Amino acid sequence: MTLTLPPDLERRVAQEAERQGMERDTYVLQTLEKQLEQDKRAAAIALLQSWIDADEEEAREQRETGEYLIRVLDEDRLSDRKLFPAELKGISW
Repeated sequence: MTLTLPPDLERRVAQEAERQGMERDTYVLQTLEKQLEQDKRAAAIALLQSWIDADEEEAREQRETGEYLIRVLDEDRLSDRKLFPAELKGISW
């Protein structure tokens, strides 16, 4: 593969390669490899974060559904006695 770099970029690459005591080609290859590796890591991190976010969203939906069911069950009773009294939350339910 042959790359044609703009003069300014070629000059910067040459300066950085020289600063690091490397051939230009070696410097460019190492820089590309590092960037590609960072891209893979970033993609993996994004995927893991999306799973975490999905788990949090699912947990929130389950809490809302549970609260809704408790409220509806208590509202739809012939008796005034609640199945899930607020003062017993965390104790008996």
